[in-house]
Amino acid sequence: MNRWFPFLDWIKQYDLKEDFKGDITAGLIVAIMLIPQGMAYAMLAGLPPVMGLYASTVPLILYALFGTSRQLSVGPVAMVSLLIFTGVSSLAEPGTEEYISLVLLLAFMVGIIQLLMGVFKLGAISKFISHAVISGFTSAAAIIIGMSQVKHLIGVDIEASENIFLILAEVAVRINEIHLPTLIIGLSSVLILIFFKKKVKKIPGALVVVVSMISLAGAFQLNEIGVNIVEVVPDGLPALSLPAFDLTAINSLLPIAFTIAIIGFVESYAMAKVIASKEKYPINANKELNGLGIANIGTSFLSGFPVTGGFSRSAVNYDAGARSGIASIITAVFILLTLLFFTSWFYYLPQAVLAAIIIVAVYGLIDVKEAFHLWHIKRMDAVSLLVTFATTLAIGIEAGIATGVVFSILVFVYRSAKPHMAELGYINKTKTFRNVSRYPEAETRDDVLMVRIDASIYFANISYIEERLNELMYKKTGLQAVILDFSGVNDIDAVAMDDLSSWIDRLKDDHIYVYLAQTKGPVRDILKKAGWIKKYGEEMEQPTIESALHQIKNGRDHFGHTKY
Repeated sequence: MNRWFPFLDWIKQYDLKEDFKGDITAGLIVAIMLIPQGMAYAMLAGLPPVMGLYASTVPLILYALFGTSRQLSVGPVAMVSLLIFTGVSSLAEPGTEEYISLVLLLAFMVGIIQLLMGVFKLGAISKFISHAVISGFTSAAAIIIGMSQVKHLIGVDIEASENIFLILAEVAVRINEIHLPTLIIGLSSVLILIFFKKKVKKIPGALVVVVSMISLAGAFQLNEIGVNIVEVVPDGLPALSLPAFDLTAINSLLPIAFTIAIIGFVESYAMAKVIASKEKYPINANKELNGLGIANIGTSFLSGFPVTGGFSRSAVNYDAGARSGIASIITAVFILLTLLFFTSWFYYLPQAVLAAIIIVAVYGLIDVKEAFHLWHIKRMDAVSLLVTFATTLAIGIEAGIATGVVFSILVFVYRSAKPHMAELGYINKTKTFRNVSRYPEAETRDDVLMVRIDASIYFANISYIEERLNELMYKKTGLQAVILDFSGVNDIDAVAMDDLSSWIDRLKDDHIYVYLAQTKGPVRDILKKAGWIKKYGEEMEQPTIESALHQIKNGRDHFGHTKY
């Protein structure tokens, strides 16, 4: 039971007196934060604002029951909303019945993909997307999200919606059309949100902005002078909905569904890990996929759209004292009450306010420091970040993440195809063997070459390894033996073994003998299966470099020192 209902793990230790106090406080604070955010992110996704509230109810309850994180706040997030708009707007006009139907189908597909990944224990797949790629993609997507809201901020219907360069160009051309009251509301909202975010963190800035701007717009009837407002937000509980299962639509939505499923999981799991490590309880990647998958399947049948765990809301939930998933259930209940009794309060909410909430929320996702940090430590990782960032900005969301993943894989292949190899020398003072390029005092001899290979050996790097060994051998005079330190080799494939065996045989014909030292157990098992131990004997089974040296003719005192 615990496998499918992780909440059974924490409910047994739940302290109704102490834990519930923190949960109810956190649940109410997150609900106050999520109501305007949910509406804003629905607008970003090209959907009616009320769908953001629908997506903030039942999915939260489902995740609380099936997810393993006790403080993760699931619901609409900016990144997923942008991906929804990117993937579905090319198939239907945003806001139409057809568009909404496709979004419901997309939510169902995302849920099924995540659930299947969890069932088949594919949570580790997220590790193949490097942090550099995620950082570059997130930063670029944040800029795209912010720029996509400019039209609501200035009150001008900008036709360009994704390419920021086209948006900037169109704004420059139509600068005289800017609606001044809308711009004032939008910029004022941004400044208020930033002020409360930095100076008055205990009070939700979004609540202050929403209440003040609704009051202002209602009191002065700003909609009559051209300020776009939300207008009627339907009341009542989310209606049951059925995704339109159409094969053509499924094929068209499959790429974006996989992108949302993986990116959403990576974002969610990263935050869940941070909180779990602080609170010292375990989380499981595959169970997290189950929880997110079931939440997304649930939202597809209740007029919602794809959801995942959000960074900022989860942080607020945790800081506010959330002790368990009950905090998320309280958030969902509070939003359900809002849908039943308080939706009329949002009639005069200016769309510029929702745009401001989105802009301020995604501003923190732009991570310039990470680019400089990676450049300082490992420049190729910084290049991966910049390639992903530039491609996402110039071409688009899907192309950006795909390019980043492919580029990072190519970098990995390139690195593994040219593994680090070190010629070793003996340091008498410490009685150790060290890399001669790092320890110039390390002593070597011309008739014995000692080399450490610091990588697994496979078909793609065996040629480089042989070439590097040959280069080092050519520098020796009167070479009699080569000792390969295999302490850094974790695996070797059949193709590499065949090539290496041929290389060893060629050297043997020239009366140069190869010894393997400090070979790890799993690699030694493979060598035995391949018949190397039988073919080459104890040359392949040296426990240390010293023992290999003593098997070589004249191996004693070959550095002019006592036996070691």
